[in-house]
Amino acid sequence: MDRIENDCGKLRIRQANAGDAALVVAFMQRLGTYQKMRDSITATEEGIRKLLEAGSGEALFGDLDNETVAFLYYYNNSSAFIGEKGIYIDGFYVDENYRGRGIGRQMMKYMANLALQRGCKRLEWGCLDWNEPALRFYGNMGAKGVDIMTIYRLTPDKIQDLADSE
Repeated sequence: MDRIENDCGKLRIRQANAGDAALVVAFMQRLGTYQKMRDSITATEEGIRKLLEAGSGEALFGDLDNETVAFLYYYNNSSAFIGEKGIYIDGFYVDENYRGRGIGRQMMKYMANLALQRGCKRLEWGCLDWNEPALRFYGNMGAKGVDIMTIYRLTPDKIQDLADSE
């Protein structure tokens, strides 16, 4: 586990385990509230526990002075476009009172190192168009937005409808 000095003390970045499922859900709910999408967060402790146990998803926590103040959920992916593997960050949140102190950057630096260790050629995530602070944060790291496509999603009921169609 990494310990990183920043201007607000010692940040400890730790890998989540299945026993942290409730904390993952709690941080996803905070993220959903911030993103004005709280109703879209339907993750359950049991569901997250299964993902973590199966290795289908992973999470990090940033602890400062024995308080968890940051969270990042990610999973491995791959791309037929580049023929390489990558990591997709699906949830990233730093508590509002701790933003602007370098914690988010340290969490992303950890992820960059993890991507390099795993031989990944991409580290990707989404950001809502209205989230100007996050857009600036990502841009300052050198990240570029992919504005040439729209993401489409089928919900469970629509997946079933399509599977059942003739």
